[in-house]
Amino acid sequence: MAKRTEEIAQQGPDCIPRVNFSDLENLTSEQINNIRRKGSVVVQGVVDVDEAVKWKLDLQEFINNNPHAEGFPENDKQFFHLYWTPSQVHARAHPNVLKVNSWLNNLYHFKSEKRAEDIDLSCPLVYADRFRIRHPGVQWNAHPPHIDGGSIERWEDENLRQCFADILTGNWRQHDPYELKPRLDARSSLYGRPDQASVFRTFQGWLALSETAPTEGTLRVFPDVMISNAYVILRPFFRPIVPLDDPTILDPKNWELDTSTPDFPGITRCDTGFLSAQPTPELHPHLRLNETMTSVPKVYPGDMVFWHCDVIHAVEQEHTGRNDSAVMYIPAVPKTPQNWEYILRQAEAFRKGANPPDFGQAKEGVTYVGIAVESDIKGHVGRTAMGLPIHVA
Repeated sequence: MAKRTEEIAQQGPDCIPRVNFSDLENLTSEQINNIRRKGSVVVQGVVDVDEAVKWKLDLQEFINNNPHAEGFPENDKQFFHLYWTPSQVHARAHPNVLKVNSWLNNLYHFKSEKRAEDIDLSCPLVYADRFRIRHPGVQWNAHPPHIDGGSIERWEDENLRQCFADILTGNWRQHDPYELKPRLDARSSLYGRPDQASVFRTFQGWLALSETAPTEGTLRVFPDVMISNAYVILRPFFRPIVPLDDPTILDPKNWELDTSTPDFPGITRCDTGFLSAQPTPELHPHLRLNETMTSVPKVYPGDMVFWHCDVIHAVEQEHTGRNDSAVMYIPAVPKTPQNWEYILRQAEAFRKGANPPDFGQAKEGVTYVGIAVESDIKGHVGRTAMGLPIHVA
């Protein structure tokens, strides 16, 4: 941990891999292994710049036509609880976006040679999520370092716990964050908390709709998914024997095995279960989060940023730029039985213009002007990704 955190702190944004969309199929094994290790990647040029810019303009027009749309913060909406605007629907069904998602899904693998017939890593599915148009100069404290894909479920759910079996049995160096089998039946949402994804996303992601650079309200990640998984999963089993603010807190001699308490540092109970795991500099000192949370390099409209479902990530508190920082959240989701069941329920919500199943439902009677409809989704791959029937001419 000391070695890796020092490397990350020194490299900064250069630590995060960047590749061109046109080069995805020609990356070397070294490049692919680097992406796997970092758990994060910027894919440049996925969508034409002009098309991505138009999507942003259309989103702004949609908001202007629907001032009642739910958003955060209430007095200056920038993060919108909208799912079915035409821009979002067209972006998710874009062939290049689906191709990137398929490529990312295929970074996962089975240790077994047997592959289930109803699992297809090359068949990307659409998980409808929200978008943000963040204004410059606005402080944003809503997204400190955290991990998606469940909370206490990492230890509590038997299937999800199997994702970290090598760590829990003392073989953390053999931990493989890309082993697919234990994730297929893992339950990351045991308590039905709104906005807690119940599907398996290989990578979280967003599509840039504007230029955004470090210090301009962009994403930050801890770029080493294997070692952060090992540390976060084992952290509850140890306690410091010196105060957390002691200068020698990082010395292994100042920690001891502790299986006597039910504490899970970084896990907070809420009214509907538990919040996403939130590592902090105080509770997880060896991560050196104040130095290692790394802003992604500058992106342009049409670029996409992805991070592994276990990666610690955050959003910069400050936006020191001059223009809006706008992104659409589009994760990579493979076809699995559990995911497909959700997609079919999501398709029904889309037809009704309702919020997707994982998200809090809109107030009764709320309607939107100009919302997308099923006929807006063209093409075989795009319709399959949305769980919609394929129309044969």
